[in-house]
Amino acid sequence: MTSDFLQALQAVLPRKAILIEASDRAAYETDWRHIHRHPAICVALPENAGQVAAVVKLCAGAGVAVVPQGGNTGLVAGGVPVAGAPQIVLSLKRMNKIRDFDPIGNSITVEAGVTLQEVQQAALAGEKMFPISLGAEGTAQIGGVISTNAGGLQVLSYGSMRRQVLGLEVVLADGRIWNGLRALRKDNTGFDLKQLFIGGEGMLGIITAATLNLLPEVSGRATALAGVATLKAALDLFQSLRAQAGAAMTMCEFISAPAMALSLAHIPDGRRPLDAAAYLLVEFSAHGEPAGIISLLETTLEAALSDEIATDVIIAQSERERAELMRIRETISEGELAEGGAVKHDISVPIGRIPETIRAVEALIAQKFSDCRLNIFGHLGDGNLHVNVRPPAGQTLQHLDSRKAEITNEIETIAVARGGSFSAEHGIGQMRIAGMKTHKSEVELDLMRMLKLAFDPSRILSPGKMLP
Repeated sequence: MTSDFLQALQAVLPRKAILIEASDRAAYETDWRHIHRHPAICVALPENAGQVAAVVKLCAGAGVAVVPQGGNTGLVAGGVPVAGAPQIVLSLKRMNKIRDFDPIGNSITVEAGVTLQEVQQAALAGEKMFPISLGAEGTAQIGGVISTNAGGLQVLSYGSMRRQVLGLEVVLADGRIWNGLRALRKDNTGFDLKQLFIGGEGMLGIITAATLNLLPEVSGRATALAGVATLKAALDLFQSLRAQAGAAMTMCEFISAPAMALSLAHIPDGRRPLDAAAYLLVEFSAHGEPAGIISLLETTLEAALSDEIATDVIIAQSERERAELMRIRETISEGELAEGGAVKHDISVPIGRIPETIRAVEALIAQKFSDCRLNIFGHLGDGNLHVNVRPPAGQTLQHLDSRKAEITNEIETIAVARGGSFSAEHGIGQMRIAGMKTHKSEVELDLMRMLKLAFDPSRILSPGKMLP
């Protein structure tokens, strides 16, 4: 069957667009964290929506599942094969054209394989801004960023990917192409179909292009790292900064002391900018005169120091200093992976409940998993915390294999019990299905299953993902 299928696929795609050898497939079959690796029949690399549609139609007829893949930077193994199913990886990387740029309408239309960084650069070249920013933006592709509804560093002010999408082009499970590439801000003509595919993780269709919203170019930024003595002080400082800056406050990242140490250990000549129990990395952005935004941040932080909300502050005086502060935040995950990885959790809670949530997690680890090390950081401004549990010093992640499920269930339960979510921005993929079964109601799961069966009755798209 495999031989016949590959022969039929070669009639749809050029031979160079089909990777068959195990050595060629390997990078596409392994997730970013190197936890899951399962074989695919092949990797298909189409270069336009018509080819994607032809591949999907062929797979549907042959009973072969399709795993859509973008930059493969996800943290829940959503873009790689699962065990026990005949499947292909369909990589969108060759679909990398910018189709249209509209400076008057403030929109850009790009294919799914264009990286997030390339969209940002195209926007800047046209004196505009695309606001989504991730640590993996040089590799993450727009199709994957949309299908996971990624958030990143500036959700506080600009929202997640869902808010940036004006229109989509999608290949459906039967091989039809839905062209919804509309650059309209208002279109009240029935169901907003694009919303079903944003955050859908490729379960309902394969995104092949998108029309995205652009914003006016930022004229200046003011960035600072502030030390705080307590979790309550971190929340108080955030509230004070937000009250003064409003929407101009575009970033507020929480970095625990262990996360700071882990990051600095993996930055050449990395030095701790200041000593504190915990840190907030904050940024104000201006669309007008930049001097005003710098003065506003300085004045607000001076007041925080005077009121003993902050213990120490560093304000970046140049783009180089800003980059150094940003690098600390961006290197946390890289350092964690380099030191053996962690049992990762991506939770969110109402902002006011962040201190009690962190205290509950710390108490849990101290009482039940005292040999483990906590690494907590994340987007305090939108309530999203990355709560990662590392093995004891000198041990590999396999040391926690027998306790992973228990650790994850306990931490997810802490978040959900406080009105939160067990997956804030990473999605579900293969690795959060147990959480779906435990924390989602049967009504929610039934509605999702109904959508899946309506859009993909043969269940060939993204097998083994999202739904229990």
